[in-house]
Amino acid sequence: MTRPAPKPWIDAISPYVPGRSSGDDGRKLIKLSANENPLGTGSKARDAYLAAQDTLNLYPDPGATILREAIAAKFELDPARVIYGTGSDEILHLAAGAFAGVGDEVLFVRYGFSVYPIAARRVGAEPIEADDRDYATDVDALLARVTDKTRVIFIANPNNPTGTYSGPAEIARLHAGIPSDCLLVIDQAYSEYLAPEEDDGGLALAREAANVLITRTFSKIHGLAAERIGWGYGPAPVIAAMHKIRAPFNVTTAGQLAAVAAIQDDDFVAKSREHNLKWLRWFEAEIASLGNFGLRAVPSKANFSLVLFEGKVTAEEAYKHLMEKGYIVRWLPGQGLAHGLRITIGHEADMRAIVGALRALCETGR
Repeated sequence: MTRPAPKPWIDAISPYVPGRSSGDDGRKLIKLSANENPLGTGSKARDAYLAAQDTLNLYPDPGATILREAIAAKFELDPARVIYGTGSDEILHLAAGAFAGVGDEVLFVRYGFSVYPIAARRVGAEPIEADDRDYATDVDALLARVTDKTRVIFIANPNNPTGTYSGPAEIARLHAGIPSDCLLVIDQAYSEYLAPEEDDGGLALAREAANVLITRTFSKIHGLAAERIGWGYGPAPVIAAMHKIRAPFNVTTAGQLAAVAAIQDDDFVAKSREHNLKWLRWFEAEIASLGNFGLRAVPSKANFSLVLFEGKVTAEEAYKHLMEKGYIVRWLPGQGLAHGLRITIGHEADMRAIVGALRALCETGR
């Protein structure tokens, strides 16, 4: 008997695996696997969210007008060139869907965000992986993989899951080296964790270049992960093409109001950035002190640390050990990182407990 069959490029997709919140035995654990803001959500965004409770029977504004205008005002942009989506993930899918298809190639760096190959295969394009440089983006390797079939290039900056960062000179060099008919998508989901002087120049490129799109999210530093709100900015023709395949009413009324409040809450963003920087640097120093056991942290500019296990203790052992201690982190064997754990920066007590558990495992085996 015949039955509907998915296209071969859909069959080839390895589904996205989100960060877990429970252990193998079903226990609820302290979750450091999804890069959520440990400080929660700012009070201004929470209040704005609650203010929408009397509009639940109404469809949200399909044009997300107040959200686009707030984003544009914050970053001195043209609101007509702001696109919005269900997290920045939807924006990434829209970029691939509008500009790539069967016979085309979508390029990204090894150890990049796992949504990139999914977005490529979803539209029948071929995902192409460029070599990394010690877990960081290698511009020369990317440029070497560009062909006449390349239609979209994805680069996360800072990168997920490695936390590495490419400066403005490297981003500009990458853009200068690609064909004008190739869309460069700069995924800036963690950009708010950078210091102001660490701007990678992506937004400036998106203002002026005909083939650059930047994407951002309210899920990370703004603490609105549950509402799934992302946005992008690029040339008017690029945005217009993406709108043609964007789902209608894709950002809720409550989400729009909360996001508008969040993007204006500079104090909460600064507090979140300062907390993250303090405990990220502390954590990296503590991992460095375990270097004689084969542990090292890839230098991060995001709100997580990728810890590599290159000695006797394996990442899988550490992953299970941390679960026993009540913590769930991200082990990524499916992304070629069976020797690494991505650990979100949490509260002080969480970070001290993680380090203590790893130290005990290295020194005593338990």
